[in-house]
Amino acid sequence: KIFMNTLKYLQSNEFLLDVDLWRLFANLEELNKISLSFLKTFFGTVKEHVSKSDSPVDFSSILRKFFQGDLCQTHQIYCLNYTSAVFYLENLRHREDFGIYLKQWCEQNEQCKRLHLPELLVAPLHRLTRYPLLLNNIWKRSTGETEKGFIWSLKEKVEKSIRDLEGKVKWLDNFQKSRQLQEVIIWPQVWDRDKRFFVPECLKQSLRENSSENILSSANRLLLHEGRLTLAESTRLLDVYLFLFDDFLLITKMKRNKKKYGGSDTGLIPVCPSLTPELQSFIREGGLCTVLDQPIPLDRLILKKVDPIYVTVFNLRNAFLIQHENRYRQCIAVFLLQAQTETAKKTWMSQIETAISNYTMQHETKNSAAFCFPAESSEI
Repeated sequence: KIFMNTLKYLQSNEFLLDVDLWRLFANLEELNKISLSFLKTFFGTVKEHVSKSDSPVDFSSILRKFFQGDLCQTHQIYCLNYTSAVFYLENLRHREDFGIYLKQWCEQNEQCKRLHLPELLVAPLHRLTRYPLLLNNIWKRSTGETEKGFIWSLKEKVEKSIRDLEGKVKWLDNFQKSRQLQEVIIWPQVWDRDKRFFVPECLKQSLRENSSENILSSANRLLLHEGRLTLAESTRLLDVYLFLFDDFLLITKMKRNKKKYGGSDTGLIPVCPSLTPELQSFIREGGLCTVLDQPIPLDRLILKKVDPIYVTVFNLRNAFLIQHENRYRQCIAVFLLQAQTETAKKTWMSQIETAISNYTMQHETKNSAAFCFPAESSEI
């Protein structure tokens, strides 16, 4: 509330007017209000029992009022906004005026106990996950069967609500990441990727591969692993960044621009905090990832080890090979990649092998279901 009320005060004096309160704090005021009301009512009942030891403790009415009311719902609204809030905050923190607001106006306040805003924003998520523990402890100490049954069913409903919420939060996080990747991954036209393909200027417009950029738009596609590697070419070593999705592998070339990402010319563009710190830093420096070749479907990807003898002969350290085959099992591309360490190499190979295995298993299940015919009639 210190951070929120201070920002309101500054905005009332015409500072930080472009900062969106809702994107940072969502329904925090409503959440504080209903949480405080629950605690006051809860402890009021406990206090009354302590002062009048002969009176029974009836938690059922309190729990019914709040847990079947707005307590969990307000938490859910806040939690669903949390990923976006962290995303937005991470972008704002690089501004000088916003940094002064955070450090000098808020973080130095004694009530903050040296905690930063990200550490405070996550607190309501932790509280929501503790409600089932509270309900379980009350259930253990309840005596009446009716009351015990009610509290247990309430606990199960809250746990289910949290599980559903976790799925939604993961989906939103993946959506934010997918949207960010769409902005920083560049898909060159086919005639730019390979000089063998000649297309006259008059025909280029009709052949533009606009659909390529939409490959990453699906929020259902999962990014399993990512990282920086070195691609060995015939005359040089090239810095590449690999994205392993649950259905294909994408190899991109890292390219730095002089113009920083989120600069004054492009407007303030947030960098997704769920991306790796290395990629976040690269994006802020104006980096872009240009697709080196077409995506490699996992059912067309062959992973091969590099014999240790070539390590000394060709100076290939921590190397492995990726082969791209077409539908006729012909090799159409080969990539010789090197990791920084042996551990990183093993991690990459393990991640790719697991992804291929899961993809194959998933599609075999689908195919077997598609070709599962009903049993023949005995009359035929």
